Amino acid sequence: MQGRLGAGLRGAVFLARGNPAGLGLIDGSPEGALASFRAAWLCLPAFILLRMLGWSESGAPEAGTATGVAAELLGFVIGWAGFALGSLTAAEAVQRRNRWPLFIAAWNYSNVVQYALLLLVGVVPSLLGAPGAMVQGLSLIVLGYVLWLEWFVARAALGVPGLQAAGIVMIDVALSLFVAGLVAKLSAG
Repeated sequence: MQGRLGAGLRGAVFLARGNPAGLGLIDGSPEGALASFRAAWLCLPAFILLRMLGWSESGAPEAGTATGVAAELLGFVIGWAGFALGSLTAAEAVQRRNRWPLFIAAWNYSNVVQYALLLLVGVVPSLLGAPGAMVQGLSLIVLGYVLWLEWFVARAALGVPGLQAAGIVMIDVALSLFVAGLVAKLSAG
């Protein structure tokens, strides 16, 4: 991978290790922020695979697989774009509008790391025959890590105190819950 995408992903790996120097690898210009949305395309296969794995355990959506896939894809787009807009409003509220392009680019690239971990924890232990309780425990640990990573990226990229960074994370959590409810309604038929 060349250019912005490769540098952004390398930056995300630094950030994932708690190293704010990763921000220096990410293009924080408005153009760089726009280009960073390509990370969503990298996350989409993992997102679909994770949903399919969930359906293999809980059963296909009531409205059918095609409707379920369409609802999930709609939710993916709404969640990704919705957080970008919500975080922009939050950045303006804390007088960090000028740092928002760097934040959203770092958030986008960090999502690739998050999806890779979620996929790793969702697939590998099951393939190795790990007990369900172990898989659930690992999933909980990864969820905690993902929340920390998002908080760390918000704090470092926006240059805000920890409590304000936690507020940014809560926007994402609230939006995710709303989108999950919407997808569930659409998938129920």
